[in-house]
Amino acid sequence: MAAKNKFLNAMKMPSIDDMFSSEADRQRESGDLVTEVPLSELHPFVGHPFEVRDDEDMQKLVDSIRENGVLTNLTVRRRAEGGYEIISGHRRFHAAQRAGLTAVKVQVRDIDDDQAIIDMVDSNIQREHISPMEKARAYAMRLDAAQRKRGRPSKENYSQVGNNFGTRTSSDELAEKVGESKNQIFRYVRLNSLVPDLQKKVDDGSLKFNPAVELSYLSPTEQNDFLDYIESQSCSPSLSQAQKLKAASKEGALNHGKLLEIMDTKKPSVPPRDPMLTISVSKIARYFPTGYTQEQMVGIIMQLLERNSRHLMPEKQPSLER
Repeated sequence: MAAKNKFLNAMKMPSIDDMFSSEADRQRESGDLVTEVPLSELHPFVGHPFEVRDDEDMQKLVDSIRENGVLTNLTVRRRAEGGYEIISGHRRFHAAQRAGLTAVKVQVRDIDDDQAIIDMVDSNIQREHISPMEKARAYAMRLDAAQRKRGRPSKENYSQVGNNFGTRTSSDELAEKVGESKNQIFRYVRLNSLVPDLQKKVDDGSLKFNPAVELSYLSPTEQNDFLDYIESQSCSPSLSQAQKLKAASKEGALNHGKLLEIMDTKKPSVPPRDPMLTISVSKIARYFPTGYTQEQMVGIIMQLLERNSRHLMPEKQPSLER
């Protein structure tokens, strides 16, 4: 009898609910619901640190979507106020709008705020073109979210000297994922302490990364005084000057006079270099046969300039006789 009961239990039929549940119900329970939603119901991730640029790559994506549709589903989660928040796929969403689509397929995930932040950063951080400040904001968001999930105050573990937990940390995981050292990650996070106008200079390249990290230790008032100076002088600090400014700020001695003293320090004289004109190979490669080297491209460009120089130079006006 016992053997018979054991056999019957093994052959137990699924419940009525299990038998008649839809595929959508099963997907919803597993967190992998895939459905099509109108673009009007999709909303950008709150605090999304990555810029969606209308550049050449975006135009290629728009053209691809017009021809083939959106090949990879967006990842979203439901919003309490209705609609869906995009976790992954902001560029595809924008391209779909430009391509004239009205709806796209999405994977709906049931996750909390911190896991949504982690997934959003992880899905975007490997983009080919990421500005320093995009990376700085993304790193900070992910570290804070991961530390909250661990049940630790987000700022307690925010240091370059490690921690006392004796276990694998949020910064360890992020360093492994993005292929950068923990120290470099924290240096990026420091950039968030710059005033907005200095952050813009980091992104446009007029303020170099290493000096910018040192300047992030200045108070906002000191940073704005420094900003006024470099804009009036059309200059940018060396790493040595930025380190001296940081040291003076730490000592409470960074007044206007000290700033001028540090920034007016002359660099050792070096032979002047010819100004450089830099053109991305990706911008001109389509005008050359496949396989051409940079040297071959430069050679042809110089030949064309020589041949057409008379059209490029303004004609000299004949001098008037008195």
